[in-house]
Amino acid sequence: MSNTNIILLIWALFFLNYMPAMSQSPSDSLALFKEYTNLEDALREPDKVYRLNLSNQNIVLSPDMLLAFKNLQYLDLQGDHLKEIPKEIAQLENLRFLNLSGNDFTVLPKEFSQLKQLEVLYLGENANLKLNKDLKILSRLPNLRELHLEGDGIKKLPKNIQDLSILESLYLNNNLIRELPREIKSLQNLKYLNIKNNQLPSQSIQEFQDLAPRIKIDFR
Repeated sequence: MSNTNIILLIWALFFLNYMPAMSQSPSDSLALFKEYTNLEDALREPDKVYRLNLSNQNIVLSPDMLLAFKNLQYLDLQGDHLKEIPKEIAQLENLRFLNLSGNDFTVLPKEFSQLKQLEVLYLGENANLKLNKDLKILSRLPNLRELHLEGDGIKKLPKNIQDLSILESLYLNNNLIRELPREIKSLQNLKYLNIKNNQLPSQSIQEFQDLAPRIKIDFR
């Protein structure tokens, strides 16, 4: 086999093996890593931890614990009833996926905006959120593509929702929203909007869809 053919074969193998992974969503691609579900086990080899699931364990989230996982890309803290999120979370510079649903904090630390790689964020089932302040912080995240605000008891969306300019998917299902603010149509990158189980009249949904036909609206 000639050198040229060998090179072509190597390139072909590269694309077959790596291109599918490159097209995956953050959640899908991170599923390739081993998932640690026990904090003690994870702390024994923190450099090997890329995916950490501590959901529903009522853990105490200490700054020192967070700083141990410098390679962390996926962190699930759902249902841990955290009263506050330590500012040190901002030092997880490789973090791409974060689930903070089902907790008791009100405002994210201002340092949260330093999570430059964060793409997917879950803030659902957090009835205490001060959404206006949190959105101000989230608007500084340069790669936030997917935001979950399900079941937060939201009655009215703050106008600064329009500042999430990179957002592609927004989940507002299971809230108390009666009207969609026109500011949402300013989200030029938004492709998907879930507004199931709200109090929106069907006419209002149709009017909004006419204003922003590029957005797929899931309301049934």
